[in-house]
Amino acid sequence: MPPERSAVEEFLPLPPATFHILLALMDQDRHGYAIIQDVEARTRGELRMSAGTLYRSIARMVEQGLINEVVKRRSIADDARRRYYSLTPLGRACARGEMRRLSELVRLARQRGLTPETP
Repeated sequence: MPPERSAVEEFLPLPPATFHILLALMDQDRHGYAIIQDVEARTRGELRMSAGTLYRSIARMVEQGLINEVVKRRSIADDARRRYYSLTPLGRACARGEMRRLSELVRLARQRGLTPETP
């Protein structure tokens, strides 16, 4: 059963680092360094997340139930020192909620004539 909307709204607005971590985990489980690489690649280098920011965010997100640490690694070839993380249903719902919130904000700005090129 998907999380209730009221449970999701308690998390919104999401901190940018949290939203980027959730986006990095949307399609597959990843370890910390892979999350950092995904965020940097997806933002074309605009956002470079430090290890400190990442791991503080991950600890908080695990505690909140947005992500889980994957107990069973994907393959024996994976480095045993790496911890992999996966998205929970609540994390996926929060990412969708943040996307809706941001989309609405952009819609309202466009309604007022604001564009990225506007001085």
